[in-house]
Amino acid sequence: MDLGLAGKVALVTGASKGLGRGVARALSADGARVTICARGAESLEATAAELPGEVLAIPADVTEPNAPARLVTATVERFGGIDILVANAGGPPPARALDVDDEQVLAAINANQLTSIRLVQAAVPHMREAGWGRICLVASFGVKQPIPMLAYSNIARTGLWAWAKTAAQDLIADGITLNLALPGLHATDRAKELGAGGRMGDPDDFGKVVAFLCSQPAGFVSGAALQVDGASILGLL
Repeated sequence: MDLGLAGKVALVTGASKGLGRGVARALSADGARVTICARGAESLEATAAELPGEVLAIPADVTEPNAPARLVTATVERFGGIDILVANAGGPPPARALDVDDEQVLAAINANQLTSIRLVQAAVPHMREAGWGRICLVASFGVKQPIPMLAYSNIARTGLWAWAKTAAQDLIADGITLNLALPGLHATDRAKELGAGGRMGDPDDFGKVVAFLCSQPAGFVSGAALQVDGASILGLL
């Protein structure tokens, strides 16, 4: 299937490894010009060297309040616009619901909710001007089935889903879609840190699912939260 991504401009955050790298690989393989960012310059450059298409690599901590606007501006200056945004950031530490503290809650909301919102707000004016855009926010399958040991993630990411569900309605008339991708366990450093075992997904396969959500044929898919979880979620919705 032709995804219609040749020549499109994408910004993928948290892209030096894991799920973000899988997304960047998929978009680049389908012909998109890609800006990638991450905190670690060495791993970022290694990822940039792997991608087949035109790449702009920017070392940055996307959770800093001013970083999203800077990344969008740099992308537009380099490539002339921005068509695709994939917002991805590392997850917060584990905790049970009754063990959370204010400082860590606020940090999780900043990293896994506000960062994505800031990125969308920075990118949308350029997409509206072009009359076309695709936005995918990488969250967690915990949005649909809260994970008992990941209370901070549950708090931040479900709030992001509520925001995105309403924002999608404000964007669809402009030719812009906004969806969430909800990964289950994948073979990433994050899964290793959490001590996960058993069957895991391939980050490159996850990236291809996100690439479809960012494609031309997916223009009528918006306001969706698509789980990529190997049948982990038991709920019907």
